[in-house]
Amino acid sequence: MKRTIFTLISFLAVASASVAADSAIKSKLFTAFAMTKAQQASSLPTDSGIFLQGPGDGAWDRIGPVIQAMNSVASDPSDPSKIFIACGNGIVRSLDNGASWRMVTGWRESDFTKISIDPRNGDNIYAASVWGVSLSRDGGESWQAANKGLAEQYCRCVIVDERNSKRVLLGTDDGVYESRNRAESWTAVRNSPKSNILRMARSGADLDLWIAGTEGEGVFLSKNDGKTWESASSELEGTNVYAVALNPKTASKMAAGGWVAGVWMSDDRGKTWKDRSAGLPSKNVTAMTYDPVHTDRIWVSTFEEGTVFSDDNGETWKDGNLDGAYVLDMDVIPVVD
Repeated sequence: MKRTIFTLISFLAVASASVAADSAIKSKLFTAFAMTKAQQASSLPTDSGIFLQGPGDGAWDRIGPVIQAMNSVASDPSDPSKIFIACGNGIVRSLDNGASWRMVTGWRESDFTKISIDPRNGDNIYAASVWGVSLSRDGGESWQAANKGLAEQYCRCVIVDERNSKRVLLGTDDGVYESRNRAESWTAVRNSPKSNILRMARSGADLDLWIAGTEGEGVFLSKNDGKTWESASSELEGTNVYAVALNPKTASKMAAGGWVAGVWMSDDRGKTWKDRSAGLPSKNVTAMTYDPVHTDRIWVSTFEEGTVFSDDNGETWKDGNLDGAYVLDMDVIPVVD
């Protein structure tokens, strides 16, 4: 029987460090969401949550509290038992692998969209929100605004550079910004799109390769580590691209999708693109990601019409058992199994 869930999907990547000698760090697909079509009018959400994929392609297990607008989730790469959820009303943290949770932001901080944690020092945490950037230097115990240099504060994407943890890239309503001093100040990246950055990702196979989905300008690529950007797909120009993905094993393979646009895929580093929307339950795509465990498997979520996956570069799609879900994000994080 299919489950009706409003969810946000992400994948959990294998981390390089172990939390304890007897702890196994594994990769899993996760989902986070606000509600489904089954949600009744109520101040208390019944569907909102974070879900981890269990055994098999159709099993899902909820973790964390039930809070409105579960927008994203992240874990500390150096200690994946520390998990952070970006919510509509703040940031929720677990220090014990999800056994217990606590809101760690105050009433002045809300509408968080994405969290990124310094892979070398888990005390440094960066959270994007509709009000700008909040940062923590003590593992989430306290937070402060970090918006110096931003022309627009609305942010949906933030990524710490794994090669240089002082460097942070930020997707804003005014394009891509960069900090080289751990978010103490920001500088606009030249030649980046000037519209709202809806999604941004970095290649695990080629760290110089970045992709960004925009509001109204389509999809952009950077092939020089985020220094400059260029429009990558004439087919997607003028569309709202809510979903982008780079294959973690092969830098040549990538995908993008958006509202009414369906899914487009490239296997030549973005030089040419093919429409892979046939078989999707809807062409209104909200999120996507490649599966780090199953080589070449890509997951795609559509607005309230289901989440699907493909193992053959989008030629065919299979049901992912999340009917009715409005998925807000797909990504990769480490978890302790």
